[in-house]
Amino acid sequence: MTTQTVSDPFRGIVYFTTAARAQSFTAAAEQLGISKSALGKSIAKLESQLNTSLFHRTTRKLSLTTAGEAYLASCQLAIDTLQAAELLLQSKLSQPSGRVRIDMPAAFGRSVMMPVLLGMTQRYPQLQLTLTFNDKVIDPMDAGFDLAIRFGPLKDSTDLVAKALTPQPLLLAASPLYLDTFGTPKALEDLSTHQCIVAWRGGSSLSWRLKNAAGQEHRFQPKAFHQISDGDAMVAACVAGAGIIQFPQSLLRPYLANGTLLQILPELTPSPTELNIIWPRTKQLMPAVRFIVDELVQLSDAGTFG
Repeated sequence: MTTQTVSDPFRGIVYFTTAARAQSFTAAAEQLGISKSALGKSIAKLESQLNTSLFHRTTRKLSLTTAGEAYLASCQLAIDTLQAAELLLQSKLSQPSGRVRIDMPAAFGRSVMMPVLLGMTQRYPQLQLTLTFNDKVIDPMDAGFDLAIRFGPLKDSTDLVAKALTPQPLLLAASPLYLDTFGTPKALEDLSTHQCIVAWRGGSSLSWRLKNAAGQEHRFQPKAFHQISDGDAMVAACVAGAGIIQFPQSLLRPYLANGTLLQILPELTPSPTELNIIWPRTKQLMPAVRFIVDELVQLSDAGTFG
């Protein structure tokens, strides 16, 4: 069996329908911007593949055979279907609709992402969301989502596609009440004597990423005074004076702005962590999903998630 590129049969169909409507190879070639010879060869190849003649050719006239008339009708139906699909796609892109399932980190999803997503649904009432909140590592074999938002570098995977949003600075913070009670740490080694609120995932505490005195980044395992599995609860505990947390700046900004929390040890702040939109590679992006991805990227470029 011979192979051919996908474009070959479609090119032949376009050339054939143009010639059939024009009833002239010369006029059709001019419309297509190709030579009359190239047009004739393409149609001859199409007739060879179909094993039938599509045109009656004379020196004075070009007309369709019975088979050619039937083939033109089929081609026109296919072209009409493709045009209808294009119009439908354009309509959905301009007025996104349908249900999109999005999985997000709990605190970031509720505080930062939800207002943005709900704003989209207010602009486009036919856009429906199914939102879930968790901080676990994505399992591409059991994804169950159209899109996911995740912090941190992603493991190499052939099953997932990622689009980067605004990198997130990781800050150390504590409440004025805590600092008044326990004092303000002045250096990295002081953290070992303080109450640290640490994320609890998969049966263990997560480490922090900090710079040391030499400015080198490293993993720091704080002495976990409190271990909490929910980001909102971690922030609430910190605000209540229970200890020190390391959290993305975008989540701490309102608390820092009103003085509810204070940044500490800014010189230990590491390079920003990644923030990505993720989707399964095998999933074809529907128009509403693509719309949300494009909107989030635009908002990210405008500094919404910084």
